[in-house]
Amino acid sequence: MELGNISKPTYGSGLEAPGSSTPGLVTVAHGFLRLVQPNPLPVELFNFGQSQSEFNQEDIHELLLYELGFLVCAAIGVLFIILVPLVGCCFCCCRC
Repeated sequence: MELGNISKPTYGSGLEAPGSSTPGLVTVAHGFLRLVQPNPLPVELFNFGQSQSEFNQEDIHELLLYELGFLVCAAIGVLFIILVPLVGCCFCCCRC
């Protein structure tokens, strides 16, 4: 295994897809992330010079709209965490 010149690293020319031995899985993962989070992060909302109390309702609404895909996925996950054991218990205990 050759490490190359560690003291002078060479950098690529921009964003490139990582090389992988499982390109199908990488494609599925990137497709899911694009489906859940299609919009870019609204960086104009983050001014590090202002305090946290200066966020207004529009900024909070825009951030929640940005995170809406992840919030829906988390709600579905919590629903499955609650429903799957409950349905399994009903099938095991109530075998008619």
